[in-house]
Amino acid sequence: MISYISASYIYTLTGDPLKDGVIGVDSDGFIEEVMTAGEAKAKNIAVLTHYKGLMVPGFINTHCHLELSHLKGKISKHTGLQGFVQQVMQQRQADGGMISAAMHAGDQEMLENGIVAVGDISNQLVSKGVKSDSKLYYHTFVEAMGFNPDRAADIIRAAVKLKDDFAPLRASVVPHAPYSVSETLFKELLAEAEQAGGLLSIHNQETPDENLFFQKKEGSFLKLYEFLGLNIDFFEAAGKSSLLTYLSRLSPSLNTLLVHNTFSDEEDLDFAADNHPHLYWCLCPNANLYIENTLPDVAMFIRKGLKMTLGTDSLGSNDQLSIAAEMFTLQEHKTVPFELLLQWATINGAEFLGIEDRFGSLAPGKRPGINILEFSGDGPSLRITGSVEKIY
Repeated sequence: MISYISASYIYTLTGDPLKDGVIGVDSDGFIEEVMTAGEAKAKNIAVLTHYKGLMVPGFINTHCHLELSHLKGKISKHTGLQGFVQQVMQQRQADGGMISAAMHAGDQEMLENGIVAVGDISNQLVSKGVKSDSKLYYHTFVEAMGFNPDRAADIIRAAVKLKDDFAPLRASVVPHAPYSVSETLFKELLAEAEQAGGLLSIHNQETPDENLFFQKKEGSFLKLYEFLGLNIDFFEAAGKSSLLTYLSRLSPSLNTLLVHNTFSDEEDLDFAADNHPHLYWCLCPNANLYIENTLPDVAMFIRKGLKMTLGTDSLGSNDQLSIAAEMFTLQEHKTVPFELLLQWATINGAEFLGIEDRFGSLAPGKRPGINILEFSGDGPSLRITGSVEKIY
């Protein structure tokens, strides 16, 4: 049975917004028809419900750490990345039942906040059960990390096994971050990626000291390695930013997500655009404020016309798992127009994950999820409140 619903504006992501438009949707959430108000009137369509809000597709969270959900409220804010990493390592271990319950709660929170698909970072197998039972679509990024080049073969072997253990769920092996992956391990990861295909993700330029480390082998990362008991005498500074140092070690043929990008500059963006045709840039603004208390130069990314997506990071670095809240933060702090934010939150993320045939836009044949956002204003001055109601 088809139900016809309407809203103040329908943002299909395939055309202009439809004022008082109408969508026909079946009981399973599949879209059967999308109409203007005039088309629906001409067909004598009886609208079941009219929502005073913006009707949009379900959101795509391209960067999350579900397995860290039990750290909610336990990590101090504004410590910088190095302090954050140390706190996570010190508090990561917990009772298995507590970790499982927190992950289930996080999964449910995303569902209720209108998220339909997630790119999730995993270092363990603990999230497989939650993901298998979830109503959300998950692609798991199994992180490989190890700065000691002598351990690269063992690390990649363990990461591939973990990826295989996630089957039949979709998963791929990816580098954690440039400062935690040796050049040797990058080579192993490249070989694995080109053989297995799939998607790539890497944390990028989340702190200024990441660039400082690669430029001069200075800064707080030296203390982090000391805390971890790592001898990095073998490492030599490249004399350039981290992105300029490592990007050539990734496969240019695969969809690749650079996450955070808080301290990327124009030279980084230009180099990336010239050297990797399948890059997506993920912003996690609330996590950036939580950890470093700063945000990327969003206007620069917009000016360059880059493919942007949104993520929530973890509940260890965020107070909630809500893409609508991330949109609201960028609207308030960086005055990003709503329609651009919506592209980042929906279709761009779906394209990165390779699921745009099902998600990302309101089109017949898709089951993308349907959300209602509260709003004020109109046209270029349109603003959202950050609240979301999931209706399908």
